[in-house]
Amino acid sequence: MGEKTRYSDEELAEFKEIILQKLEKARKDYEILKSAITMDESNDTEDTSPTFKVLEEGASTLSKEEAGRLAQRQLKFIQHLEAALVRIENKTYGICRETGKLISKERLRAVPHATLSIEAKNNQR
Repeated sequence: MGEKTRYSDEELAEFKEIILQKLEKARKDYEILKSAITMDESNDTEDTSPTFKVLEEGASTLSKEEAGRLAQRQLKFIQHLEAALVRIENKTYGICRETGKLISKERLRAVPHATLSIEAKNNQR
């Protein structure tokens, strides 16, 4: 049985965990950025949990444009992660869209929404 053509269900489950964790954090960050964009109008402190505080203080120093750009990037990231979850369901997750080979686990752990192997990515340059 030559090279593996897909990750096992156990492996997919592990990646799913990673993605769900990243997704949860990404959604929280996105909400904070979104509130940073509208924060100027409302200066109430409805959420004063320490972690929120740090992010909000950071967020409040951002210009609206910056916050907007970051929110867009965050939204894209969320969409990429959601697409990765769909690929897990279809069992096509971790397969390079250029070479059809498996993307290394190291790469997927670092960039769980990757659809290109390092090899294919380098060939694009």
